[in-house]
Amino acid sequence: MPPRKYMSGHDKRIKKQKIEEFNRSQAGALEKFITCSRNIYSNKVQDSVNVENEQPENQESEDLVNENLNENRNSIEEGEEHEYSNENRNLNENSNVNEHEENVNEHEDLLFKNDANKIQLANDGVRDWRNLSARLKNHETSSEHIVNMKSWIELEIRLRQNATIDKSVEEQINKEREHWRKVLLRVVAVVKTLAKNSLVFRGDNEKLYEENNGNFLSIIEMIVEFDPIMKEHVRRIQEKKIHYHYLSHKIQNEFILRIADEIKSLIIQKIKEAKYFSVILDCTPDASHEEQMSLILRCVDDTPGRGLFEELVNILQELKLDIGDVRGQWYDNGSNMKGKHKGVQRRLLEINPRAFYTPCGCHSLNLALCDMVNSCSQASSFFGVVQRIYSLFASSTKRWKVLTDNVKGFTLKPPSQTRWEGQVESVKAIRFQSPDIRDALIYLASYSEDPKTKSDAKCLATYEIENFEFLLGMVIWFDILNAINKISKIMQSEDMQIDVAIDLLRGLISFFESYRENGFEATMVEVQLE
Repeated sequence: MPPRKYMSGHDKRIKKQKIEEFNRSQAGALEKFITCSRNIYSNKVQDSVNVENEQPENQESEDLVNENLNENRNSIEEGEEHEYSNENRNLNENSNVNEHEENVNEHEDLLFKNDANKIQLANDGVRDWRNLSARLKNHETSSEHIVNMKSWIELEIRLRQNATIDKSVEEQINKEREHWRKVLLRVVAVVKTLAKNSLVFRGDNEKLYEENNGNFLSIIEMIVEFDPIMKEHVRRIQEKKIHYHYLSHKIQNEFILRIADEIKSLIIQKIKEAKYFSVILDCTPDASHEEQMSLILRCVDDTPGRGLFEELVNILQELKLDIGDVRGQWYDNGSNMKGKHKGVQRRLLEINPRAFYTPCGCHSLNLALCDMVNSCSQASSFFGVVQRIYSLFASSTKRWKVLTDNVKGFTLKPPSQTRWEGQVESVKAIRFQSPDIRDALIYLASYSEDPKTKSDAKCLATYEIENFEFLLGMVIWFDILNAINKISKIMQSEDMQIDVAIDLLRGLISFFESYRENGFEATMVEVQLE
């Protein structure tokens, strides 16, 4: 029977066992030639292995190591020649022996590393996926990997402790960054202040410490006197150490636009949260006679109701009062207070259903009176004339002197826009002193140097105070406001009882019913007699 061309499976297993036994017998064979710990292959970071310590101490030790490696290679070759034929020695099954030799060479790279010995996995990669785990293990125990890991860990520790070689440079960069951040904060604060108060930014020039350089630079100059940050910044500008100082008109306009964009984004976000909104659009010419469009967006904001309720709860908690013991709540008629769905009274009722809500009687009375005035065009016109008379005399000290010289009794008072029952005081001065006020208006129309004042005074004296409709409204509204004002003051007293308040309101209703039946005719007679 002719000899087999390829090795049988049994022969291959025997050969593999012998090679594995040989590899195990050679494990640690190099340790008797050098002095180092075995932990170099298992714990590279803890032992902090230095490449220079891995080399032999002298040339004699290096020769012994090389001689031993050569003997190992020769023994491998002799064993294979004794066991197998020359024909099978060139087959692919000898790859394990080559791998052993490669491992030995890698240990040489570990001990005697130089620039010529490069780790294949770190530089060229590997495509031998079958032996990838072994290659990774060899790479992790390589000197190049150990040195790099040690350097990386040391760098991480230094960065964490801020102990790098460029520490001073980093500190200088951070200091400069913080300086510019503080400068910009102050510049933005000046821009917001001027824009909020609608003040002019620039003047005739844009240079520091010169006349007429504008409000912006003037405020910067004032801040320099007290703030060391801006003082240092201005010093750099004056000594021409910096070219970008962020004080020019361009940066002012840019900050204004950025602030406007931020405000606009907040408004849009608020509208999106409310979901439903309405729009108001109008155009008007500006000082340069160019049309400017204004767009107004209105939405329902529920935040005040929730905020007021949370404030109420916090105050009760600070006072150590139980919100469950509340048995009544009394607010005005504002939507954020009396709202049926999200008002303060509704939120409190959800927590404590026994907290019965009662609207403010005085405020309700005031709202009813306000609706009475707004529903009648003659009433609105009457209070408009009262406002015009007060504004004419109050807008000038000279005209007010003319009023006090002619009117010796009650002083004119401006009509209140919130407390309508309080307008009885403004109507009272005209009700009982209309002839004296008319004389003061005629004096202004005759001797005033201002054409507009003369025209307004003549118009009020001739076409308003002398008008029968105005005089009739003056008497009617004084009677109504006087009756309501008396009841409003009694209802706001500290010792007011609820049964008394009910009787007062019933009496007021009877007064209006009687005045509607007989009061109008009696008023006309009174006006004609006056």
